[in-house]
Amino acid sequence: MAKSLFESSENRLRACAMPLAARMRPVSLDEFLGQRKFLGEGKLLRRLLAADRLGSVIFYGPPGCGKTTLARLLATESRSTFRQLSAVMSGVKELREVLTEAQDRLTTGRGKTLLFIDEIHRFNKSQQDVLLPEVEEGVIILVGATTENPFFAVNSALISRSRVFQFEPLSNDDIVTLLRRALTDSDRGFGKIPIEADDDALEFLAETSDGDARRALSALEIGVLSSLTPDSETNTTDLSKKSSKNTSKEELNVSVEPIHLTRLLAAESVQRKAIQYDRDGDTHYDTISALIKSVRGSDPDAAIYWLAKMLEGGEDIRFLARRLIILASEDIGNADPDALPLAVATMQACQFIGLPEAQLPLAQAVTYLACAPKSNSATVAIGEARKDVREGRILPVPIYLRDAHYSGAKQLGYEGYQYAHQAADGVAEQDYLGIDREYYRPVERGFEREILKRLHWIRERLRNSKQPPKPPETDMGDS
Repeated sequence: MAKSLFESSENRLRACAMPLAARMRPVSLDEFLGQRKFLGEGKLLRRLLAADRLGSVIFYGPPGCGKTTLARLLATESRSTFRQLSAVMSGVKELREVLTEAQDRLTTGRGKTLLFIDEIHRFNKSQQDVLLPEVEEGVIILVGATTENPFFAVNSALISRSRVFQFEPLSNDDIVTLLRRALTDSDRGFGKIPIEADDDALEFLAETSDGDARRALSALEIGVLSSLTPDSETNTTDLSKKSSKNTSKEELNVSVEPIHLTRLLAAESVQRKAIQYDRDGDTHYDTISALIKSVRGSDPDAAIYWLAKMLEGGEDIRFLARRLIILASEDIGNADPDALPLAVATMQACQFIGLPEAQLPLAQAVTYLACAPKSNSATVAIGEARKDVREGRILPVPIYLRDAHYSGAKQLGYEGYQYAHQAADGVAEQDYLGIDREYYRPVERGFEREILKRLHWIRERLRNSKQPPKPPETDMGDS
């Protein structure tokens, strides 16, 4: 059974000031929820712990999914002394002090040290380099936590000496389990308070927490504490004391009627949730990637959702408009020639009207582009042509295509150009490249279907100009 936070007077005083999310931290791996892909039975991290082979690790994932909690549990499971630093508040001096202490502890036989560095991506390169010798020699077990992609935010030398575990947001079922545990736990939660929680209320808290256990528990705490009816002399500290193990229901100076946690009360407790969105971090790039891929995949519903997430997160509308212009050419092209003008008009509209109204042309553009026929033929064509320019022989401009608008051009032999408008059908049978190469290959979608038909006819005409001249006819064969 988990040891109560209220078993001593010192712990009881500390618990009075602790929010519910802190009190409900798991105290064993069996209590830990989520991350089954590497922490489930038989999975890598479990096997490393069982074999006492835990080395340095990097925990990468969103807030509230258990990175700090798991670091503490790893220290317990590996029988190591836990030390914690925040990369935001600590520098090289504090880091060296902890490393020296860990070295002394190891050499005097007092055991290993697990050093947890929160937001390790905030350390600069030189600060991260300080850790390398001790990590290499096993003086410390480093557990670095970051919300940024460590392959971009952490030194490659440190990455190569660590295992990276990517945390996922907790599932709704895990969040509901945690909320029910908080409602019934008499030692750390609200088990001493009579509460009736509707299933849809707990599901609502789980849904709106976005997999963040801390956010869900904080909302639950607001809902419960704001529904208590203490007398005028009771303050928040008293309420925490009254939920302790040594307090009976009769001693609680609150209404004997159970608190009814409804969906409405849960919604009031959440109010407007903060959107986890970093305009300079992984979330920014991951979300714009999802938006582009949804448009490319012709799913307007998914595309409009990712657009909404970026707008709610405060994304720069100019960035969104630029990306839509690129997408209109890259993924739609001539399959719908109206796509690019619409995207450009969207950019102009966004600059002219700003938010919040700019969401309207952005939504129009995103849904139109998602539903438009798709072609990347122009994108492929320019890619192949530039590759040929980079890697192949640079073709000279044929003489008859060179600029002849000056008096000496005829002396240089710049003649022979056929003016296309003088041809009966507007296509002059002339070689414009010098080699037989087809870069642009329209698809059988949208307007490119019509382009493809005409292009077949054009290329057949132009091909005639690329045929080698036939040898003159003679009577030598008759002699």
